[in-house]
Amino acid sequence: MVSKTPVIISTDPGVDDIVAILLALASPELEILAFITSFGNTDAESSRRNIFKTYQAVSRHLEQFPEDASRFPNFGAQVILARGSAGPLEGEVHSAQYFHGRDGLGEITERHPELDVQDQLPQLILSDSTGSQVAAELIRTRAPRTITYIALGPLTDLAQLMAEHGDLVRDRIGRIVCMGGALDVPGNTSPVAEFNFFADPYAVKNVLIENPKTLVPLDRFILLPLDITTPHEFPFPYYKDKIDPSFETSTQPSDGATKSPLVHFTSSFLEQARVVMLAFGKDAMELHDIVAMWCAIENPPGVDTLAVGWKARNRVFDIERTGELTRGMLVVDRREDASAYAPGVNRAAVQAELEQQNFAHATFESTAVPALVETEQEPTTDSSDGVLCVYRTPGPAALLDLLTSRVWGVSV
Repeated sequence: MVSKTPVIISTDPGVDDIVAILLALASPELEILAFITSFGNTDAESSRRNIFKTYQAVSRHLEQFPEDASRFPNFGAQVILARGSAGPLEGEVHSAQYFHGRDGLGEITERHPELDVQDQLPQLILSDSTGSQVAAELIRTRAPRTITYIALGPLTDLAQLMAEHGDLVRDRIGRIVCMGGALDVPGNTSPVAEFNFFADPYAVKNVLIENPKTLVPLDRFILLPLDITTPHEFPFPYYKDKIDPSFETSTQPSDGATKSPLVHFTSSFLEQARVVMLAFGKDAMELHDIVAMWCAIENPPGVDTLAVGWKARNRVFDIERTGELTRGMLVVDRREDASAYAPGVNRAAVQAELEQQNFAHATFESTAVPALVETEQEPTTDSSDGVLCVYRTPGPAALLDLLTSRVWGVSV
């Protein structure tokens, strides 16, 4: 029997978070120990309620279709539900309610009041401890270096865990998988920043860059930035064709009487996500958090190399915390590019020297580096230091097949 990877899921659900959690519930490779719900896509209380809504939907589905129980091997076990942070380490609270809605799921219960939480669910153990306390206790009591901590939201709770129990985590955590940041591509919440890192850049600075006391063990940390997650999409016409033939948008809400409880639940939040994405000119949802969950499934701790089809390399960057326009931006020193000046030099000083020598500037000035958007292209900078960043997966089609078959039981 293949051993399961015990996981702690730090999340701010959120549309793509919920799909990622459904994938976790449907993945026999994992053992879900705890959810830590925080601010982010919505407020912390709505995030917590969305875990209940998800478990309630799966419970109702299995009551109606008990033969599907084997499809959700992680649903029967009890899981700790802990409260995470309500805001960043410093500064104002920012949310992604512009995409996910006030409740995180596109106002799902306004259109579908039957999907609001009705009953206490026996699978969820409500903890009075903080998220960092729950995570520390699990890391302390489980076998060393077996747990994967999956960060799908802002890194505030991970930063608090490292501040309070840094030595414990560095000694005993198996792996940390994080979705966040944008290196060589535009941001999604601003022109330069990905939302999770924008929501708490102070936490990112503490755990990945600056403070030795709160630094995560980088030899066991994997980052999945927008560079690799954005090309993985869930086309809504595909969902309509393969999963819910009646699926449209929130202007034509899902009818629970005509489909299974699980499909009704997912259609009821995807229908509003479709409205938002169509406004951006795309009839598909990007699978950011789902790619991170997939990475955790396929790359358990204790294995030195990534699974077949996965590639990553170390990238060195810093993060802007206070910029009026650049909050959350990952700053990469591109002076080591072949088209740039000599590595590490001050460009202003070099330019002044060139001017003194009356050189024409054009052949010496750095050229703009275009954003890398294709998964098969490798990053332009690499280092033995820095953070391990995934730049290749087995491919968007492979994830789409896995997601469709596991969550909805549809073979493609």
